[in-house]
Amino acid sequence: MAELIRPSTILPAERSPITILTRDGLKLIGEVATPLSGDRSNAILCFHPRPTHGGMMDSHIFKKAANRLPSMAEITVIRFNTRGTASDQGRSEGEFGNGVTEEADVVAAIDYAFDVLRVKNLWIVGWSFGTDLALQYATDSRIKGLILLSPPLLTTKESHLEFWAKDGRPVVALVPEFDEFLNPADAEIRFKSLTTVDLIAVAGAKHLWVGEPFVHRVLSEIVKYVNPNKLPLATEY
Repeated sequence: MAELIRPSTILPAERSPITILTRDGLKLIGEVATPLSGDRSNAILCFHPRPTHGGMMDSHIFKKAANRLPSMAEITVIRFNTRGTASDQGRSEGEFGNGVTEEADVVAAIDYAFDVLRVKNLWIVGWSFGTDLALQYATDSRIKGLILLSPPLLTTKESHLEFWAKDGRPVVALVPEFDEFLNPADAEIRFKSLTTVDLIAVAGAKHLWVGEPFVHRVLSEIVKYVNPNKLPLATEY
C-alpha cells in the first residue's frame, strides 16, 4: 500500500560519509547519497545557508534532497559543511570566513565531486548564503549550471553576475514571494545584468521554504534541470 512522502521519509540510497581537504589544509565533513544503481552521472553539490544563522549541510531542503532524490530521480546528492560549520555528522575544521575563505571550500568540494566521486553532470545548488558562494566561486568549467534558492545577493557583485551572463551556462533562481532578503520584484532589478538568468517567483513561499508543498516544488525544479526524464516527482512511495 502506497504511503505519502512526509518530511521524515528516507528512501533507499547508498549513503557514505566523505572528507574534503581544502588547499589550506582543512578537513570538511560531508556525505554523498548515491542511487542504488551506483550511477553518479547526474549529481548536485549543495552549498548551505549561513552557518551563523543555523545553516548547515542538514538544512532541511538539502537533507530531504539527499533522502529522496537518489531514489526518485537517480540524482547523486553531495552535501558538506563549510569551514567551522557543525551538524549531526560533525564539525568541519576551521572558522567561519564570512564568505571569503570559503572560496577554498567551494573549489575543494567541486574537485572532490569530479576527481574522487567521478560525477559526470554536476549542478551546484546554493541556498541563501550558499548562492553567494556559488555565484562568486563555482566558476569551474566542468559545472553544468547553478540553481539558486532564496538568493539574497548580499556579497555578490555586478562583476560576478556579468561573468555568468557572458559565460552562458544556465543560472536558475527560485525567489520566494515573501522572502525578506530579496523578493521577486527586487530580484528583477538586482539580477538585471545577468541577462540569461531564469528567475522563478514562487507564490506563497518564504526564505526557508517551510512546508511540504514548497519542498516538493524546490525538488521538482532541481530535477527539471538535472534529470528531467524523472518528472513528475511522486508524492507517494
